[in-house]
Amino acid sequence: MVNVIDPVRRHAEATPDAVALRSERGEWSYRQLHSLSTRYAGALTAAGLRAGDRALLAAPSVPEFVAAYMGIQAAGCVVVPVNTMSTRAEVEYVLTDAGCALAIGWHGLGPAVAEAAANIGIPFWSLTDGARVAAPAGPCVDRDAEETAAILYTSGTTGRPKGAQLTVGNLLAGGEIGAALSRGTAADRTGTGLPLFHVFGQSAVMMPCFTGGGSLSLLGRFDPIAMLEMLRRDRLTIMAGVPTMWNAMLHAASAADPEDFRQLRAAISGGASLPGEIARKFEKLFGCTILEGYGLTETTAFGTFNDLDRGAKIGYTGRAVPRLRVEVRDQDGNACPPGNIGEVFIQGDTVMKGYWGRPEATAEALSPDGWFRTGDLGEFDDDGDLRIVDRVKDLIIRGGYNVYPGEVEEVLYEHPDVIEAAVVGVPDPHYGEEVAAVIVTAPDSTLDADGIDSWTRERLSAYKIPRIVKFTDALPKGATGKILKRSIDRESLRGE
Repeated sequence: MVNVIDPVRRHAEATPDAVALRSERGEWSYRQLHSLSTRYAGALTAAGLRAGDRALLAAPSVPEFVAAYMGIQAAGCVVVPVNTMSTRAEVEYVLTDAGCALAIGWHGLGPAVAEAAANIGIPFWSLTDGARVAAPAGPCVDRDAEETAAILYTSGTTGRPKGAQLTVGNLLAGGEIGAALSRGTAADRTGTGLPLFHVFGQSAVMMPCFTGGGSLSLLGRFDPIAMLEMLRRDRLTIMAGVPTMWNAMLHAASAADPEDFRQLRAAISGGASLPGEIARKFEKLFGCTILEGYGLTETTAFGTFNDLDRGAKIGYTGRAVPRLRVEVRDQDGNACPPGNIGEVFIQGDTVMKGYWGRPEATAEALSPDGWFRTGDLGEFDDDGDLRIVDRVKDLIIRGGYNVYPGEVEEVLYEHPDVIEAAVVGVPDPHYGEEVAAVIVTAPDSTLDADGIDSWTRERLSAYKIPRIVKFTDALPKGATGKILKRSIDRESLRGE
C-alpha cells in the first residue's frame, strides 16, 4: 500500500532537518512539511472528508500549496488543482463536475473560489501563510496504486473540460522517472516559476525533487529578475520552465556574470516547443544543458525526454522515458518507420486512469491495453528521437498555458451578435502562440474588438482571452459546412 506523500514522509524520517521548500519568505524542512501536511490531513478528516472525496485547490506556487496538496493525499482524498486565474464560472464547473466536497483557495486570490463554493453549497477554506491548522496530525491513509489521487482538467477543441484521473501510482512513478532522468539527489537544489497547479509543475518538478530528497525553491509568480535572484540566492542546480521563461531570463541576464550560475547543471524545458536559437543562447550564457521533453496531462507530464549524456537535440523532444513506450502510428494503426509522420501514442506507468465521469471519452482516447492516443502528430528519426510536428486538436499553448479553442469559441458564440467564430493560435515571439479570434457578426452589429475583450474578460481566464480579433464576412468551410481552421491565413492575423 502506498501514498503520494511517501517521499516526503521518507525524508522526514531519514533527514528531518534537510530543506524541502524554499521561498522568499524562508525555508521549510522535511520535518516541517510533513508535520504541516499531516495536520492538514487531520483537519480534513475532522471536517468529515473521507478517502476518495474530492477537494479543489486553487493557490499559486507557494509552500502552502504543497502542504495542502500533500495533506489531501495523506488523508486519502483526491486533489483537484485549478488555475489561479479561473473565473467563478470556471471554478463552479469544476466543483460540480468533480463532485467536490470542499474548496480551498489561497488568501491572496480574488473571490472566485469562495463565491463558486457558496453558490453550490460546499465549504470554502482559506489557505493562508504558514498553512495554519489547529487540528492534530492525522494518519497517512494506505492506498492502492490504482486509486485516483488527482483530477486535472483538460479538454480537446470541442466540449467542456474533462478531468484526467491521475492515480497514486502515476504520481509516484512520475517522481521516480523524473528523478532518474535528472539524476536528482539530496544535494540538488531545484527551482521553478512554474505553477504547481499544472501537471508539469506537480509531476515533473515537485514529485521528482521530493523523490530525490533535494530542495524545491518556488516563485509564487514568474518574473525573470526574481527567477535570476532565486537562482543566485538558492544556488540552484536544476531549473524547470517553459520556453517563454528562458527567453525572458536571457534578456534579463544579458549583462550577468556567468560565474553567478556556475552551479547550475540542467534546465528542464517543456510546455511548448523550444526554439533552437533560445536553447543555444541559454546554454551559452548559463553554462548548463537545457533539455526538452514532451508529455501531456493524461500521461502525468511524461512521454519523451532528451538525455543528459547525449545532450539536447534541437527540434526533438528525445526518446521514450523509462517505464513508458512511445509509438508513432499511421491511420491504420501501424507503427511508422523513422521519418514518417503519424499520431503519437503512449503506454506505461504514467498513463492516466481515464477521464472522470466520461467513459466514452476515455474509450476514445485510451485503448483496453493502456495505449493513450495523444492527438499529436510526430515522427521519429533514426536515433529514436521524437519530433512533434503538429497538434491534431489545434491546441494553443500561450506562455506554457493550454488554451482550448472550443472553450473560447463557446463563450464567443454566447454573444448575441456573433454568428460564427473560429479561434486559432498565431505564432508570437514572446508567448510562443497568441490567441486569435476570427468572427462573423450579425449584419447590423456594431460589435468591435473592445467589445469582444470585455465579453471574454468576464467569462474566461486572462490567458484565454483573444488578443487578436478580426472581423470577416465569412469563414472558410468544407463541403459539409465545417469551418476549416487550417484555411485561415495566420500570417495576416499577426498584423491585427
